[in-house]
Amino acid sequence: MRICLVSETWSPEINGVAHTLTQLSQELLARGMSLQLIRPHPADANAPRRTPGMQAELRVAGMAIPGYRAVRLGMPAARRIQRLWRRQRPDVVYLATQGPLGWSARRVARRMGIPLVAGWHTNFDHYCADYGVAWLAPTLMHALRHFHNGCQATLVPTRRQADELSRQGFRGLAVMGRGIDHRRLDPALRCAELRRRWGVDDHRPVALHVGRLAAEKNLTLLRDTLHAMRSARPDMAQVVVGDGPARRSLEKALPEVHFTGFIPAESLARHYASADLFLFPSLSETWGNVVPEAMASGLAVVAYRHAAAAELIDSGINGVTVPAGDAEAFREAAVALCRQPARYAQLGRAARLRSQACRWPVVADTFLSALEQAREVNHATTRPCGI
Repeated sequence: MRICLVSETWSPEINGVAHTLTQLSQELLARGMSLQLIRPHPADANAPRRTPGMQAELRVAGMAIPGYRAVRLGMPAARRIQRLWRRQRPDVVYLATQGPLGWSARRVARRMGIPLVAGWHTNFDHYCADYGVAWLAPTLMHALRHFHNGCQATLVPTRRQADELSRQGFRGLAVMGRGIDHRRLDPALRCAELRRRWGVDDHRPVALHVGRLAAEKNLTLLRDTLHAMRSARPDMAQVVVGDGPARRSLEKALPEVHFTGFIPAESLARHYASADLFLFPSLSETWGNVVPEAMASGLAVVAYRHAAAAELIDSGINGVTVPAGDAEAFREAAVALCRQPARYAQLGRAARLRSQACRWPVVADTFLSALEQAREVNHATTRPCGI
């Protein structure tokens, strides 16, 4: 099968969409699939000119989002996309993002009668609220409903997300979770030297957060929770991995915290394994890759009952979840857990076992099944059109 992946983001950019597509493409290539890639030019001028493994690749002009230069949009490129697909017609197109590039590829695919599957990787209504344009959310959701309902299927990461979108009039929804690279994430990578640099021994806890440091990540609650935990356990260490526009203000508010910025994958795996508790207060994720990564590394996770945490954590058994949006419950759960070493160790061991179900080969099976079904539906019902 020849599959064309269309995305406004790709590795080495650090975000959930890029990570998911990188892992998924590796699985597909291992199964002998022929992949095309349409993406914006990388912001890094030293990036490779061709993405490894791609049978064909089209790079288009990109534009950084004002005030958030780490996030880029691909510009429309209908003529170039059409030329590529006339030379090498894909069997199915996967639209990972819904920016100008995604809309452009959707239009060409419908005109040429190529089946379309879209991914739902972002909770846009949360982003509108977090960036002060909540009034825009209804209009945006109307446009997204049109975008997705013009595809044969839309893949969402959780059943809860599918139910929510279905209530809003989205059709053709199917669930595709996310996987973990268990070869990379392992509690055995715990590093005594790293913990010494954080100023703790084996008997003092380390609380970790990993993620982009931006408004939509509920960083006010992260800040308040870390303050409360330090009051309860002044001897603990606290580590924040990641970068973003809010990093400077967070560093100023939390001078005792170790901020690392973005770090390579090998170092990140050691950071996970060398911590004891993982805090994840965000509600903007559709999945949240860092939650199962922390679980696979043997950490006790404190999170809202949302996205990956709602799917994977049985609260009190392999982690702790609280009702979505209950900030007081989140803080109280984190403070209580940091005082209970035996409990967070037990939760971490159970979390590692639960994470074993998250495997990329299973995700790839689901993805390919959805693509095959889309081809069948398209063959039976669709004629090329000018939409």
